[in-house]
Amino acid sequence: MITKFYQHPLALAFAVNEINMNPKILPNATLGFHIYDSYYDDKLTYRTTLDLLFKSHKYFPNYECDNQKKLMAVIGGLGSDLSFHMADLLGLYKIPQLTYGSLSLVDGDKAKTSSFYHMVPNEAHQYIGLVHLLQHFRWTWVGLFVVSDDSGEHFLQAMEPLLSQHGICLAFMERILNRAHWNDFLYVSIFIEHSVWSFEDSKATTSIFYGGPRTFVALVTFILLGRYGVKQYGSSRRVWIMTAQIDFALTGLQRHLRLECFQGAIFFSIHSQKVLGFQKFLKNIKPYWTQGDGFVKEFWEQAFGCSLPNSQERSKIEGTCTREEKLESLPGPFFEMDMTGYSYSIYNAVYAVAHALHAVYLSHPIHRLMMGGDKRETFQEFQPWQLHPILQEITFNNSAGETVSFNDNKEIGGEFDVMNLVTYPNQSFHRLKVGQVAPDASEGKELIIYEDMIEWQQSFNQVIPLSVCNDHCYPGHQKKKKEGETFCCYDCVSCPNGKIANGTDMEDCVECPEGQYASKNKDQCILKVITFLSYEEPLGIGLASSALSFSLITMIVLGIFIKQRDTPIVKANNRDITYALLVTLLLCFISSLLFLGQPTKLTCFLRQSAFGIIFSVAVSCVLAKTITVVVAFMATKPGSRARRWVGKRLTNSVILLCSLIQAGLCTLWLVTCPPYPDLDMKSLNTQIVAECNEGSAIMFYSVLGYLGLLSLSSLMVAFLARKLPDTFNEAKFITFSMLIFCSVWLCFLPTYLSTKGKYMVAVEIFTILASSAGLLGCIFSPKCYVILLRPELNQRELLTRRINYQT
Repeated sequence: MITKFYQHPLALAFAVNEINMNPKILPNATLGFHIYDSYYDDKLTYRTTLDLLFKSHKYFPNYECDNQKKLMAVIGGLGSDLSFHMADLLGLYKIPQLTYGSLSLVDGDKAKTSSFYHMVPNEAHQYIGLVHLLQHFRWTWVGLFVVSDDSGEHFLQAMEPLLSQHGICLAFMERILNRAHWNDFLYVSIFIEHSVWSFEDSKATTSIFYGGPRTFVALVTFILLGRYGVKQYGSSRRVWIMTAQIDFALTGLQRHLRLECFQGAIFFSIHSQKVLGFQKFLKNIKPYWTQGDGFVKEFWEQAFGCSLPNSQERSKIEGTCTREEKLESLPGPFFEMDMTGYSYSIYNAVYAVAHALHAVYLSHPIHRLMMGGDKRETFQEFQPWQLHPILQEITFNNSAGETVSFNDNKEIGGEFDVMNLVTYPNQSFHRLKVGQVAPDASEGKELIIYEDMIEWQQSFNQVIPLSVCNDHCYPGHQKKKKEGETFCCYDCVSCPNGKIANGTDMEDCVECPEGQYASKNKDQCILKVITFLSYEEPLGIGLASSALSFSLITMIVLGIFIKQRDTPIVKANNRDITYALLVTLLLCFISSLLFLGQPTKLTCFLRQSAFGIIFSVAVSCVLAKTITVVVAFMATKPGSRARRWVGKRLTNSVILLCSLIQAGLCTLWLVTCPPYPDLDMKSLNTQIVAECNEGSAIMFYSVLGYLGLLSLSSLMVAFLARKLPDTFNEAKFITFSMLIFCSVWLCFLPTYLSTKGKYMVAVEIFTILASSAGLLGCIFSPKCYVILLRPELNQRELLTRRINYQT
C-alpha cells in the first residue's frame, strides 16, 4: 500500500462532509459515496466497476439490485490505464467519470470517452513546459526514464520530436516495466546493469522521469540496489525532472529509505491551493474515527509501523499501535498534511458533481410540484446522463477562492505548478513552488521560472548544473558537427575572418553589418573609423612639404630663367617652351595637394582631370623641346627643307594638339562619369576609406594610357637626338629625364593596384612628385649649374664654334 494516497479518500470525505453541512447545496439531502480499490489490476478494475454499477453478491448486468443507492457519477482513476478501463463500462451507461490524474488522451480514445471529464489541465501543456524548462537552463543532453505502457509510448511519441526541434538530445532512454515484472529477478538485474549504472557514468546530469507513483517506488528501489551502499545514496550529481504523474511516495517496506538523491529535483505538479479546515480535519483522524473506512487499519499499520488490534481496547504488547499516533508526525513520502494536487482535484470533482446535482434538482418538475416532499424519491427520478450538459457548462468558486469550470474538451483550465524538492535528513521534504506553466500565455512565455529560488543538490554549490554533451561554444566560435554523433555533440571552431558569434552555442557565425568589423576575439562588431590621407598625419605632412618644397624650387628656377632670359643657354631650345614647362611643372607639384585631405565633390571632380591635363602639357612641352632640337640641327645643313619648320609654329602646334587630345578625354570623362566622393567599406577590415570613386575605370586608365603614350614618344625622340652637338643640346638630359619619368609611372601601376586605402593616394602623390622632380632635375639642373656656377660657359661663341666644328 502507498500510504500517501490515503489522503485521496480523506479529501473525498472532507468535501462530502462540507457539502452536507452547507445548506445552500442540496438542502435537506445527504450526499453519499462508495470507495473501491482497483489494486492496480485490469481485471479487478473491471470487476469493481461492475460492482459499483450493479451492487449484489451476484452480478445481474443492467439490473439495479439495491434501489436505495443511486449512482450519479464516478471520480477516478489516478492513472490513464485504469481510467480508460473504467470508461469502457461507464461510457456505455453515460455515467459521468471525473478523472483526477494527469493524463493525455490519444486521438483513438476520444471517441469512447464522451462521459470523461478531466479535473486537471491537459498533459500536453507539460510537454511545452518541460521543453522550455530545458531550454531555460540550456540542458541539451538529458536522460529519459519512461514507464513501459501506452501512456509512456504516447509521451515518447510526443516528446522526441519536440526535443529534437528545440535542439535537445537524449543521452539515453530506458523503459521501466510495469508492476507485473517487479518480481522478475532477471529483469531487475538487467535494468540495474544497463540503466542505473550506465546513467551514473553519463555526461547527462539531467534525467527526465515519466511514470506513475508506483513506477517511482520501483525506481527508488532499483537506484538503491544499483548503488554501492546507503552512504553513497545521496552523493550522485544529478538533477531530476519529473512530470505531474509522479508523487514522491514510498511504501511501508521502504521506511528506511531516504530521498536525498532527489534533492533539488524539479517537477511539475497539478495546481493546488490551501483549503481551509482540511488540516484540522486530518488531525482528527484516528484508527476508528468512523465506521465503514476499510482502508484506515492497513494505512495505520504501514504508515506507523505498528500492529493495530481489531478491538478498540488498548494493548501493552510491544509493536502495537497506541492509537495516539499523529498524521502530522509522518514524513512526506508516507503522508502529507498539505492538500496535494491529486486531492485538490478530487475536492473540486466532488463539488462539481454536487453543483450539477443541485442544478438538476432545482430544474426538475418533481421539485416544483413536491416542495418539501420525499427527497429520496425525487433523486431516484434523476438519471446520470442529465448531469452532462450541466457539467459542461458549470462554473463555481471553491472554498479556496478559485474558479472551477470545464473547457470545450471537458478539461479543467488552469496551469501546472513548477516545484522544487527540498529534502531533510529525517526523511521529510518540502515542496517549494519556483514557477508555473501558463498555457494561455503568449508563445515562448508559457513557462515562468524563478531560478534564484531553486535549491540545487549540495554538490552543485548552488550553481546551475550543466547537462551538455560537450562544453559550450563560447562567443567567437561556432558549432561544427562531429561525424557519427547526434547534433548535440559538436566541436567548436573559431569564426572565419569578418564574422562573429556574440552568443553561446551559435550554429553559424554572422557577418558584421556594413561599416563594422569583427573584434579580435570575434565576439562583437566594432564601428569602423573613417580614414583618409590627412594633412595632419606624418605621411600627409611629408608629402605636402615635399610638394611645397618642389613648388618653391620650381619658382626659383623660373625666376632664374626669367632673369637670365637674354643669355644663350636660356635662349637655346625655345625660351617660351622652357617657361611653359616650368609653369606646368609648378602646377604639377601644386596639383598633388588636391589628393590630400578628406575628399569632397570639388577635389574629386578636379584632381584626376587636372593632373592628366597638366602632365600632358608638361610632357608635350618636353616633346616639343626635343623636336625643336632635332629640327634646329637638321636646318643647319645646306639645302635642308627643315628650315621651314624652324620657329614657334611647330612647337606650339605640338603642344596644343597633344594637350587638346588629353583635354578632350578628360572632358568626356567629366561629362559622362565624373568622379565623386565615396566610402570604401570593404578594402580594409578595420577602417572605412574616404576616397574618390573614379566614376569610370576605363576613362581613368585611358587618361593614364594617353599620358604614357606621350611619354614614350618623347623618350624615343630624345633618344634619337642624343648624339647631336651637346654644348647647349638638351637631348641627352631629356632622354634621361623621360627615362626616369617612364620608369616611375611603370612602377606606379602595380604598386597602385596592390595597395589599399589612403596608401593608394600616397602612391599617386609620390609618383606625381617623383616624375615631376625627375623632369625638373634632369632638364634644368645642368642649366642652373652653368648659369649660377659656370657663367663663363654661358657664351654664344661656344655654341657657334661647336656648330661650325660639327659642320
